[in-house]
Amino acid sequence: MVYCNKCGIVPVSEKDLPVLLPDDAEFKPTGESPLKYVESFVNTTCPKCGGPAKRETDTMDTFMCSSWYFLRYASPHYAAAAFDPAEVKYWLPVDIYTGGAEHAVMHLFYARFFTKAIRDMGLINFSEPFTKLFNQGTIIADHQKMSKSRGNVVNPDKYVAEMGADVVRAYLMFCGPWELGGDWNDSGIAGVSRWVNRVWTLVLEPYIPGNQVNNEARKELIHVTHQTIKKVTHDIDNLQFNTMIAALMEFTNYLAKVKDSGLVAQADWQEAALSLVKMLAPTAPHTTEEIWHQTGHQESIHNQRWPQWNEALAKEEEITLIIQVNGKLRDRINVPVTITEEAAKQLVLADQKIKPFTEGKQIANIIYVPGRLINVVVK
Repeated sequence: MVYCNKCGIVPVSEKDLPVLLPDDAEFKPTGESPLKYVESFVNTTCPKCGGPAKRETDTMDTFMCSSWYFLRYASPHYAAAAFDPAEVKYWLPVDIYTGGAEHAVMHLFYARFFTKAIRDMGLINFSEPFTKLFNQGTIIADHQKMSKSRGNVVNPDKYVAEMGADVVRAYLMFCGPWELGGDWNDSGIAGVSRWVNRVWTLVLEPYIPGNQVNNEARKELIHVTHQTIKKVTHDIDNLQFNTMIAALMEFTNYLAKVKDSGLVAQADWQEAALSLVKMLAPTAPHTTEEIWHQTGHQESIHNQRWPQWNEALAKEEEITLIIQVNGKLRDRINVPVTITEEAAKQLVLADQKIKPFTEGKQIANIIYVPGRLINVVVK
C-alpha cells in the first residue's frame, strides 16, 4: 500500500502486483526497515490520483506468510492468485506436520487461525491445515543441549564434506528414536559411513554364483527379503527410522553372507540386492541413485515402485520358545510357528535339559504363553 496526502492510504492495484523489493537496500543496525532509506522505492505515485505518494516500509511479520505458505506450495508458479484452488483441493490438507514442540503456541496456532478464516471466505473446503502432528526430538552433544557457550555445537557441514550428506542424514535418523532425539557421537557416524560404503561395494561388485544352486538357501533368501521389506515399510509408515535403518543394516550383513556362499542364482541375488537399494533410497538418495545407474538402469530410482512383500513369504516359520522351571530360565528351543500347546508341552517335558529339574517331582502346572514361553511349575 502507499500513502498519499490527498487520498490517504491506498492499496496498490492488483495489476501492479507483486511489488518487487529493491536490490540495493543496506541493512544497518538502526532497528528500522532498510527500505525506509531507499528513496527510489519509497517515493512513488498514487494509484488513485496519480499524485506523489510514499510506499509503506514497515512490512508484516514473517508469521503472516508462514501461516498460509502450505497453500502456495500446492501451486508455486500460479500467477492468477495466491494459490490454485483446484491444486489446493487435490493436495491439502497436509498429511503430517513435523517440527519442534515450540511451534505449537505460535506458528501452528496462527496457521489454524488463517486456515479457518480462509475457509470462511469460501476459498478452501477444509478446516485444519495439518491432519497429524509429530514433534521430533533434539540432537544433543556430550549429553547436553548444543550451545555456543558450552562449545559443543556440531557443524554438520564438516561431516557432509568428509562423508557425504547421505551419511549425515542416515546417522541422524539412526542415532535414536525420532521423537526423542539422540546424542551426537563421532564413532557412531563413522559406523554409518562404513555401512553405506559396504552397501555400495556389496551391490556393485559382481556376484559369482556357485556351480549348484541350493534350494534351501534360495528359500531363506526370499523369506528374509520379504521379512525386511515388511519391517522397513512398517517402520517408515510409523516414523521409526532408527529401527528401520537397523533392519537394513541386518539385511546388509545377511546379504554379505549369501554373496560369500554363492548358493543362490544370479537373478535371485540381484532381486534381493536391488530391494535393499530401493529400501535405502529415501535415507540415502544420492548414493542409491548412483548405484541404480551403475547397475544399468536409466530412469531414477526415486521413480521406482516401492518393494512389495508377500505375507506368506514373510511369515516366521520357526519361533524360539523360552523354557522355565518355577520361573527360572532353563533352556530355549526352536519350534514351528504352528506348534500347538499340547505339542509344545510334550516337547518341553521330553527335553534333556529340563528332565533333571522335573524327574521325581510333581508337576503342578504348565503355563504356556503362545509364541513366547512355557513355565513348568513343579513341587
